[in-house]
Amino acid sequence: MQRRSYSASEKLTILMEIERGEIGFNAACQKYSIHNPTLWKWQRQYKLYGYKGLENRSRNRSYSAELKLQAVLDYLKGGLSKYQVIEKHKIASITQLSNWIKKYNSHSSLKAYKGEANAMTKGRSTTYQERIDIVQYCLAHQHNYQQTANHFQVSYQQVYQWVKKFENGSQKALQDGRGRKKAPEELTDADRQKLEMKKMEYEMERLRAENAFLKKLQEIQRRRS
Repeated sequence: MQRRSYSASEKLTILMEIERGEIGFNAACQKYSIHNPTLWKWQRQYKLYGYKGLENRSRNRSYSAELKLQAVLDYLKGGLSKYQVIEKHKIASITQLSNWIKKYNSHSSLKAYKGEANAMTKGRSTTYQERIDIVQYCLAHQHNYQQTANHFQVSYQQVYQWVKKFENGSQKALQDGRGRKKAPEELTDADRQKLEMKKMEYEMERLRAENAFLKKLQEIQRRRS
């Protein structure tokens, strides 16, 4: 099948033929030498963006960092299929969504086009005590790295690295020992006491959330019975 380039108006004419029932989908592919996925893409782009969606673009459509992150979370945690996600957020292709998911899972930041802000908070300098506190919070919240990053205003990558260091090498692994002349960070007795209290608070918070969920579940079960 020899492929050729179609203008937006030509694409619309073909789609209207199919819409009016003058020709079937597969027959249109044969008649106009169009691959099935290509024609399906035209239909989808027209549905989402109208005539503008059929225009040949020389550059990528711009998406905000927030939209990228929300689309990824909708797929990973929201129970939506990739097709449902691209429909919901009007994303041009599944390939784009798959690339964002790949970046998210590799703990890379989801940057927006045109210099927009990152979807993940930028990193910042932290003390040894802060890093321990952040790790404790993350562990108490079932390794929710993004929630932890938002809560402490640090980057997703920082949280992920600190948790992994802690899990692989204990609390001492969180010390910042960079630089030959820099003394290792140490905690005072007061610091340790504060961290222990915060650890207990996070654990209580987690237990309260679990208990609230169980009560809600029991209430739903009672209503059904």
